[in-house]
Amino acid sequence: MQSYGFVGTGELTAAIVEGLNEDVAVFLSPRNHDIAHDLAERFPTVEVCRDNQDVLDRANTVVVAVRPQVVRTVLTELTFRPEHVVVSAVAGTTLAQLREWAAPAHRIIRSIPLPTASRRASRTALYPGDPAARELFDRVGDVVVPADEATLATFSAATATFSAHLAQLAAVAGWMADHGVTAEDADAYIAHVFGELGRTLAGHGGTLGELARKHETPGGINEQFRTTTQNDDRTRQALDEVLARLTNQ
Repeated sequence: MQSYGFVGTGELTAAIVEGLNEDVAVFLSPRNHDIAHDLAERFPTVEVCRDNQDVLDRANTVVVAVRPQVVRTVLTELTFRPEHVVVSAVAGTTLAQLREWAAPAHRIIRSIPLPTASRRASRTALYPGDPAARELFDRVGDVVVPADEATLATFSAATATFSAHLAQLAAVAGWMADHGVTAEDADAYIAHVFGELGRTLAGHGGTLGELARKHETPGGINEQFRTTTQNDDRTRQALDEVLARLTNQ
C-alpha cells in the first residue's frame, strides 16, 4: 500500500487527505489536534503520529504544508533520509532552500494543491515533474507542470486572487440584503449563480475573454457593471506585487 506523510495538518492537508483514494496509508502530524483527529476518525487509513519525526519515519513521500514563516525551523529540526520524496506546498519557498533544509533528501518538489482536492478536482501545479508527486496529485485531480520554477511562481501568484473574488461576491450579496433580500437568500442565490458559472467555466473550451464576451451584450447591464468596476492595470499591478513577494524580488 502506498503511504504518504503530512507535516502540517491544516485545511489544505485536510482537503488532500479527503480526496485521496482509500488504498493509501496516511500519516499525519499531530500539530492541529482537531483536524488531525477528525480525519483519523473519518478515514480508517489515516493515523495521527506522535510528532513530525514519526511522520518521516513511517512514510517515504512527505508533504510539507506549514506556514512559510516556520518552514525552515520545522524542516531543520527533522532527520530526513536520502530516499525521502519531499513535496512542499509552502508558498514562496524555493527548491534551493528546501534542498538545504531537507538534506540529505534530494528529490524535492514544489506544489500548489488547491482546496478542491477534497473533491478530487484539484489542478495541481508542481515543479519538477517527479513521478511520486504526480502519482499523489493525480489521485486528487490532475497535474500541470510548468517549464521552470520561475513559472511555477506565476501559478502561485494567481491563487492569491481567491479571497478577492469571494469578497466581491460577498459584497454583491450584501448589497442585495441592503435592498430587501434576506441575507440567507442573498448568499444562497449568489452561491448558486456563480457555482453554476463555475461549471460553465470548467466545461468551456475557448479563452476566458471569449467566455466573458458571451455573458454580455453591447450596452447591456453586464457590460455596464464590468466597465465601471474593472481595472486591469490595478489587477496586474497587484499580481506583480504578489509575484515579487513570492520570489523575494
